[in-house]
Amino acid sequence: MKVGFISLGCPKNLVDSEVMMGQLAARGHELTPRPDQADVLVVNTCSFIDPAKQESIDTILEMAEYKRVGRARRLVVAGCLVERYRGDIKKDMPEVDAIIGTNEIDSIVAVCEGITQPEVPNPDLYLYHDLTPRVLATPRHFAYMKIAEGCDQPCTFCVIPQYRGKFRSRRFESVVSEATRLFGQGVREINLIGQDTTCYGEDFGMKDGLADLLARLAQIETPQPKWVRFLYAYPNKVTQKLLDTIAEHASLVKYIDMPLQHASAPVLKRMKRGASGDIFLKLIERIRRTIPKVAIRTSFIAGFPGETDADFEALCQFVEAAQLDRVGVFSYSDEDTSGSYALDGKVDARTISSRKRKLMAIQRKISKAKNKRMVGEEVTVLVEGTSPDTDLLWTGRMSTQAPEIDGSILINDFEGADPAPGQMRQLRITEAHDYDLIGTLLAGTDAEPSPFRMPLPALIKISTPSQLPAR
Repeated sequence: MKVGFISLGCPKNLVDSEVMMGQLAARGHELTPRPDQADVLVVNTCSFIDPAKQESIDTILEMAEYKRVGRARRLVVAGCLVERYRGDIKKDMPEVDAIIGTNEIDSIVAVCEGITQPEVPNPDLYLYHDLTPRVLATPRHFAYMKIAEGCDQPCTFCVIPQYRGKFRSRRFESVVSEATRLFGQGVREINLIGQDTTCYGEDFGMKDGLADLLARLAQIETPQPKWVRFLYAYPNKVTQKLLDTIAEHASLVKYIDMPLQHASAPVLKRMKRGASGDIFLKLIERIRRTIPKVAIRTSFIAGFPGETDADFEALCQFVEAAQLDRVGVFSYSDEDTSGSYALDGKVDARTISSRKRKLMAIQRKISKAKNKRMVGEEVTVLVEGTSPDTDLLWTGRMSTQAPEIDGSILINDFEGADPAPGQMRQLRITEAHDYDLIGTLLAGTDAEPSPFRMPLPALIKISTPSQLPAR
């Protein structure tokens, strides 16, 4: 059969899609990026917040049309929306032929072939490993790699534990084996992901699991330079050993993605995260002291229940004081199955929107000032390809810019050989804007990428991860 895939939501969902595509390809089925040519269409959904839920529903209905005007015989819905609305989907969406939850990924082949349909959720918690077939859908020079699944943190705004289950780590050697294979296939950058990567290995009794894993990945021999990054650090799990490990190894990018969510102690207490802005400032100071030129990214929630004007002002003052490199601000979404749904003091939508705009305006000035100070510097960039807006520009990323969620560098000139996607080259920064930089690739610094796996246009659609708040 020809199978078309749509992956919505975060990179963790994308890895699930890649695993499902891998299992179908291993069975002999063909993946197609054209929905009108697909015999089966699979929508891997997200329902973390209301906009994501709506996008999932709209996409399901859009794909259902191909059962009428295309050749599709079967529509399968997978992922978080299934975990949250399993009964409603069966009852209210007759267009859907089968559903599979986040722990039923192994049944994707049978479901697509129409052999079986799980009647009840699978009680076993799923986690793929290094021998699991997987078809990468990212650009050929970078990949995501899930090192853990589930979460044990009690954050009241988050519903992920309800969908993904308790925290569990992949085996150490399984992660190393997959990373070694990916680098061998020409991947230049691996991004480690999970609901809470800083808890990696705790369920195995490892004290410094993530630090030890990063040190081992840094030792993988590759013919050319590589980058290893991890995302979604929980603040109170950022240990000195972890920071020292990042500082020690050149291939571990100097980048900390650490969602703080707020800076007011009363709000953080209602979120069941604890800490305070002062505690966070001390942590940020320690991070910068340990890792020179580190970039720190975080995310905040505006309008959490009970957030007063004083709480929000404390958050604004924190952002000014912290001078963070990358910040995402997200409007609070009142999810009916979250712990925060029952909290009083709900903030109205207009106030939430106003606070979000104000916070982003503060960060925009900080970002622009930081970018201006970089004009004239020479940095290493990973060349991405031509700009999606114009063929006259190329794009690239510094190691301090994570794929798809941070700004990029626009390349408007180059010396020496033509650019090629996947190259790591030196670039001189010539202009600065609010979030993006502009520069010239330098001659004599060309690093020809190793032989790449051929890019496979496997997905019909991937939603933008930056639209969703980090865990």
